[in-house]
Amino acid sequence: MSKITVKECQNVEYKRSWKDEYLKWICGFANAQGATMFFGVDDDLELHGLQNAKRLLEDIPNKINTTMGLVVDVDLHEQNGLDYLEVTIVPSNVPVSYRGKYYYRSGSTLQELTGTALTDFLMRKLNITWDAATEKSATIDDISPEAVKYFLNAAIREGRINHSARDLSIEQLLRNLHLINEENGQLTLAALLLFGKDVERWNMTVAFRLGRFGKSQADLIIQDRIVCPLIEMPDRVIVTLRSKYLVSPIHYEGLRRKEPLEIPEDGLREMLCNSLIHRDYTGTFVQMKVFDDHVTLWNGGTLPPGYTVENLMKPHESHPRNRLIANVFYLAGFIEAWGRGYEKIREAFQKENLEIPVFEEVRGGIMATIKREKFMAIQAKGGDIENGKDVVDAVIDNIVEKLSERQLIIYKLIKKSVIDNVVVTAKSLASKMSLSPRTIQRDLTKLKDLNVIKHKGPDNGGHWIILKDLEL
Repeated sequence: MSKITVKECQNVEYKRSWKDEYLKWICGFANAQGATMFFGVDDDLELHGLQNAKRLLEDIPNKINTTMGLVVDVDLHEQNGLDYLEVTIVPSNVPVSYRGKYYYRSGSTLQELTGTALTDFLMRKLNITWDAATEKSATIDDISPEAVKYFLNAAIREGRINHSARDLSIEQLLRNLHLINEENGQLTLAALLLFGKDVERWNMTVAFRLGRFGKSQADLIIQDRIVCPLIEMPDRVIVTLRSKYLVSPIHYEGLRRKEPLEIPEDGLREMLCNSLIHRDYTGTFVQMKVFDDHVTLWNGGTLPPGYTVENLMKPHESHPRNRLIANVFYLAGFIEAWGRGYEKIREAFQKENLEIPVFEEVRGGIMATIKREKFMAIQAKGGDIENGKDVVDAVIDNIVEKLSERQLIIYKLIKKSVIDNVVVTAKSLASKMSLSPRTIQRDLTKLKDLNVIKHKGPDNGGHWIILKDLEL
């Protein structure tokens, strides 16, 4: 029996005969990278021929066009007296369905797309991202000036935005960032999550969940739920980790005292940014779990087609799930532009001779596992920090040591105001303590930087609340 010479690969498929169920495969190829299908040839390239090849030459293109609206090339070939068909499917630039269902050819398998996978596919084919959707009920008043200022300071400092941007109105700045739809003038979801005053109003899973566990996930010791504009999220998470979840071993460079985080901060920050940029915001929360010997960071959302966890650490093109959010993070200097994020993570860990985090696809998302090598070394040397509770106690003690007597009094006044349900402001504190507003503001900034208190509301008219109970 004769053979044909074309070899099978991802974009070439052989079928011994024609069956109408292969219309699903044609749909899947059209939604992917296209393909060439041969009918009358088996997987061993043995030519069997088709008895009804001339009739199928007309039937196949008609069925494809009727059921999917596609036009394909179907060619009749003859070899050693045997007829076989070659069907060429080009990739479609719009989503293609067969009998109301969407199929996608990935590797050597045909997948029916449903749920989040279908949503991702449709948006990708239409060249739109979730964060570009608009919210007609939102207005500029829903945008936090403080969050916008935070972004501008970072972007100007990085040299990625000209300092003249400070003179722009918030609306004009958002337009320049493509965060307002030019056709209808509505704010995008990206704008509301990046800079919103109340981000949970627009997405109930925007919070970052952080937990400290003992021996297992059933042993939850402490937890935090961080809610803030996305542009501020990486810093807020880092501050919280530093204050009560991770350790900062002390060393000296000359006479200068250094307290670097046990996990390389550059690499950790890159992973945090990736989890916010690439996550599926129609799913559940980003979650970080801190154990004695390791940390896990998980965000929902699968990798783009053709990407695997194995090649993430190699040079690759950047395909952010949420392009508008990614662009703002880039302008702020929080991420690299050309898919170097994972390379930056690797370099940060290698610089400190630490194991590179392990990435894997788990539960419909991406999970990074980071070993706590420095923390475990402290334990091995008989360090005082032996479990999650000791970590919290040690950190709180460390915070108290960093505060002056006046700052502790300010903390107690704010804490009492929360208990008494009384609004406390910098002005009221200055009056009560007979101090200048500038002195009070410096002390408040110190407490805020240690993630002990938080300012809510606008600069004029806002108030302070407690984030961490120092149990004084």
